[in-house]
Amino acid sequence: MSRAPRPPLDGLIDDLYYLEGAPPYARLVLPPAPSALLIVNLGAPFRIRAGSGTAQYADGCVATMPTRAWEFGYPPRTRSVGVHVKPWGLAPFLPMPAAELCDRPATLEQVWGRAATAGLRDRLAAAGGPEEMLTLLEQDLLRRLGGTAGLGLVRHTSGLIAATGGAVAIGDLSVAAGVSSTHLAQRFKQLVGVTPKRMARTHRFAATLLAIDFAGPVDWGAVAGDAGYFDQAHFGHEFRAFTGLTPTRYAEVRRRFLRDHPGHVLDGWSLPAD
Repeated sequence: MSRAPRPPLDGLIDDLYYLEGAPPYARLVLPPAPSALLIVNLGAPFRIRAGSGTAQYADGCVATMPTRAWEFGYPPRTRSVGVHVKPWGLAPFLPMPAAELCDRPATLEQVWGRAATAGLRDRLAAAGGPEEMLTLLEQDLLRRLGGTAGLGLVRHTSGLIAATGGAVAIGDLSVAAGVSSTHLAQRFKQLVGVTPKRMARTHRFAATLLAIDFAGPVDWGAVAGDAGYFDQAHFGHEFRAFTGLTPTRYAEVRRRFLRDHPGHVLDGWSLPAD
């Protein structure tokens, strides 16, 4: 189950969710997306492979907007409360710049400390049900919420990038914001973890991938052209950089999952690990 947060958290968070049960896949690949994630784990530890390393997370994790695909390994049964966060939305809750966590998900304890993390997990575990859990997590986030310099600038500029699907000149963004491109990039690195240029790249690729109908044959040349890529080879390079797979292999894995799990609604962005 999930629900939207109440103001002012709705300007930072897309939704709060509760997840419990046996996942239909042991491992899930998450290509870079214009979003961040916070998980409070209440079940067996899960694993995340980001870059060249794999780590186990018992208390939960905090992941800012990534630049490369990462793999999430579920236990046989999972139980957690989490938050799908807007790209800039974690900044008010972090004691460090977001760039320090880019492609390096941190444990909840590393971000909020052992006592605070243990207290939150105990309250959630003792809650009367999922709805109460979401309320408790929301209240905890509201207590932590404080002012963050530059948040308005980053939020507004991110909105412009999203509105164009990433097809915007980065120089135009700094002019529109009335700041230098260097200042804008620094704010983005601090609050999002990536530069505006990287965010625009991610938005363009995400919009392209989500528009593909994998139920039938895919004309990859047409996909690349419609998305504004220089040519199919450039798109293929970008596809592998974002997902770790070729376009053809990605389509095969997605179709196989849908055949093996009829009726399952799989998010169009994530992908079962090959």
